[in-house]
Amino acid sequence: MESSDLDVAELSEPTSPDEFDVDPPFDPSDGVLPDDRFLDRELSWIAFNERVLELAQDPNLPLLERVRFLSIFSSNLDEFFMVRIAGLKRRIAAGVAVPAASGLSPRAVLARSLAASHELMTRGAATLTDDIVPALAERDIHLVRWSDLTAEERGELGVFYRDRVFPVLTPLAVDPAHPFPYISGLSLNLAIVMRNPETGSEHFARVKVPPVIDRWIAVGDDRYVPLEDVIAAHLDRLFPGMEVVTHHVFRVTRNEDLEVEEDDAENLLKALEKELLRRRFGPPVRLEVQESIDDDVLELLVSELGIHRDEVFRLRGPLDLRSLGQVADLDRPELSFDPFVPSTHEHLAEVETASPADLFGALRKRDVLVHHPYDSFATSVQRFIEQAAADPQVLAIKQTLYRTSGDSPIIDSLVDAARAGKQVLVLVEIKARFDEQANIRWARKLERAGCHVVYGLVGLKTHCKLALVIRDEPDGLRRYAHLGTGNYNPKTARIYEDLGLLTTDQDITGDLLELFNNLSGYSQQSEYRRLIVAPSGLRDGLVERIEREVEHHRAGRPARIAIKVNSLVDEVVIDSLYEASRAGVPVDLVIRGICGLRPGVPGLSENIRVRSVLGRFLEHSRVYWFANGGEPDAWIGSADLMHRNLDRRVEVLVRIPTPEHASSLGDLLELMAAEDTTSWWLGPDGTWVRHVGSTDVQQELIARAKQRRSRT
Repeated sequence: MESSDLDVAELSEPTSPDEFDVDPPFDPSDGVLPDDRFLDRELSWIAFNERVLELAQDPNLPLLERVRFLSIFSSNLDEFFMVRIAGLKRRIAAGVAVPAASGLSPRAVLARSLAASHELMTRGAATLTDDIVPALAERDIHLVRWSDLTAEERGELGVFYRDRVFPVLTPLAVDPAHPFPYISGLSLNLAIVMRNPETGSEHFARVKVPPVIDRWIAVGDDRYVPLEDVIAAHLDRLFPGMEVVTHHVFRVTRNEDLEVEEDDAENLLKALEKELLRRRFGPPVRLEVQESIDDDVLELLVSELGIHRDEVFRLRGPLDLRSLGQVADLDRPELSFDPFVPSTHEHLAEVETASPADLFGALRKRDVLVHHPYDSFATSVQRFIEQAAADPQVLAIKQTLYRTSGDSPIIDSLVDAARAGKQVLVLVEIKARFDEQANIRWARKLERAGCHVVYGLVGLKTHCKLALVIRDEPDGLRRYAHLGTGNYNPKTARIYEDLGLLTTDQDITGDLLELFNNLSGYSQQSEYRRLIVAPSGLRDGLVERIEREVEHHRAGRPARIAIKVNSLVDEVVIDSLYEASRAGVPVDLVIRGICGLRPGVPGLSENIRVRSVLGRFLEHSRVYWFANGGEPDAWIGSADLMHRNLDRRVEVLVRIPTPEHASSLGDLLELMAAEDTTSWWLGPDGTWVRHVGSTDVQQELIARAKQRRSRT
């Protein structure tokens, strides 16, 4: 049974009172952890997206950046429905859903998620209409509707419609000879009711707003009208001789999560391509309509789409705020963040004057810890791969690819290396969500060039970010490596905050050589010298280090835990952190998105602080730092603290070998968790509250990067 077959009564059925009961106050003396110690994952994600919306509402941010945050907020919600809500509905319909770690039943989670999402979407629409649109108008950027246009502007748009829009429209009638058309996910559509003037009979039709045309059409000076308004104003040309009674904009979200059976793994490319076709026809999980929609039209849409009333969202228009990214990209620098151009890391800057730049020579002197986007990705990681491809002394390159840009220079370098006769191994993760099609294309391009392309281990996504270079030097073969927290994507590296280690450390590079052999061949190895690898040992490795901090604290040695990740939901790790807090170890958690841990609960987590930093750059790095009795132990890598990362992915954490780098990472996390840093603070009830301090972390790091550049 598809998730769309879930009975409406089941979804809207009131949850039993005990699902909302609050447990008695926690008694720490009995040693038993309380049942309600975990926050709900889905509701925590919604709280994260609420923080993004708060940035769109912040009058202290540049206006076009607020517009961009509203676009990101909308895009986030789309993915939440396509994946999380869709998956939850599918599990409920199949009868395999189990209570969440928070104790909520699946239906309670679904009901609360839909209600909270509806409230957020209503706030987002109001933010655009009541706040951002007037603020834009004050700065001579006018988002207008058709009724606001002058006769001259309407005439101009009439010509535009005739020449550019009308030829690509496809009206689809609904009658006994024309069944209700398939509505593609996330498309904007017009539901149209028209009357035949000769017979008086009414008819229904659907027109899809073409995504190949910009959503916001420029007219006059700094005035923009949504494309659907232009189409609606010219429906008489699309349906000549008919009387248009009413029209309404609507949008459907569908289940777009992929499921590839393990039996298909031997021919994963073909299996995935087949599944990508199926994605287009996933069951609907959300219907967005304008609040003014006629009840009869809404009833028809609900009936034909098989959507539940709980999943209908009546909103003030315009719908689909993702398109505001087009407005945010307007060339108005005074309304955007000040431009920032990353500079070359100071320990790599000296090689820029060499011809060609000798990155390998720089790495033989010292390890380099790069921090993007403050340190340039192009002159560090990208150059590392480019130089390896061009260097005749390089014999082999081994690399993982999870996501990369459409015109990736990384891919081009690997192709060049293979064509030059080097051994090139590339582990391409073709199941990277929503990048599957692009990764299939790159996999085939790499194969045609002679690269050895493999797809990792059956049942696991290869999510780690690794590159290993083998070079023939006068004193023998030397290995060079990059291990990072972010993808090999030059475009996102400009807006994602990530860390990367460039090193020649023999233990690390030796571990990588063995790991690559494990991923491309057959090996049961699970233990490494300076790596912790999932799924074999990452959870246990982190718990072991958390417990070690407890031992240090009890022995009177320096003990502290600081962790920065995108999400924390793994119950085993959370319980371990609770035990550390109960023992007196201070714990600072910097969590961008989902957090299932309750901080500040007396007797349970009173020594734990949870902060969330959002801003200009997407905080994406994962850092695990331990005071370790006075000898800081720091790890970076690809893994968040989620079940999928620890159990169903190949993830890698690397221990930072240089004490100075380990200390600098501790300083970074201390800055992010500081009381006077602007951030959101999580309370024990799951509520996030924004605290505006004297320090904006990202602006502070930009300022430091500019100071370093001025010194060089």
